[in-house]
Amino acid sequence: MPRSGRRREAPHYPDAADIDLLDVLHALADPTRMTIVQTLSVEPERACGTFPVDVAPSTLSHHFKVLREAGLIRHREEANRRLTTLRAADLEERFPGLLGTVVAAYRNGG
Repeated sequence: MPRSGRRREAPHYPDAADIDLLDVLHALADPTRMTIVQTLSVEPERACGTFPVDVAPSTLSHHFKVLREAGLIRHREEANRRLTTLRAADLEERFPGLLGTVVAAYRNGG
């Protein structure tokens, strides 16, 4: 089947109640993933290829997968674009104050 005719498998998003603290912390331990999360904490939604990171598209896809599987982000399709949002409400419900604390610490250099 031609590449354009193939459908992507729907990504898995954990339910808010199933988000695991160690998975979240692991995902946030990488500077590229923290840049993605920090960007989304300021902008509610962003197209996947527009993040201020200097990595190959395949590497960026890997970082999105880690963040998605940890429960930090969600994607939605719009026309020919994939938009990314931060699951801030789910994370706040599951781990109150965690995301804000980590993002603030990252912004302040540590």
